[in-house]
Amino acid sequence: MNMNLTLIGQAISFAIFVWFCLKYVWPPVLKALEERESRIADGLAAAERGKHELELAEQRAGDVIRDGKDKAQDFITQAQKRADEIVEAAKVTAREEADRIKAAAGAEIEQNRNQARDELRAQVARLAVSGAEQILMREVDEKAHREVLDKLAANL
Repeated sequence: MNMNLTLIGQAISFAIFVWFCLKYVWPPVLKALEERESRIADGLAAAERGKHELELAEQRAGDVIRDGKDKAQDFITQAQKRADEIVEAAKVTAREEADRIKAAAGAEIEQNRNQARDELRAQVARLAVSGAEQILMREVDEKAHREVLDKLAANL
């Protein structure tokens, strides 16, 4: 019977041990396991959110890069347009300057031509007077005959 009494004592000791474990040991262990499970779940959820935010950030970065490229292309287009306008304005200014220089040169040529013509008329008048002096063998008074000489120069 000793075996039965020992068995009953061990069963009662085991039952007390199980009750003690269930009352004092098991709740903190379960609490620690539940906390760890919730931390792991939160970590996994945070990882999913981070992955989703990373995808959104990559998408936004792609959009920003595309917008930047579009703006850069717009700037290039505007710069090319402005360069074309500047070149065209320079061409117009050069044409106007060339026309002004041509007009000034034409006026100067006309003035030189008129001056040369007047000088030739004066020389012809002097030659005519000189020729008349030689023909008449006497000296002609230039002041007295100025009107005649002016008419002669105007006809030439």
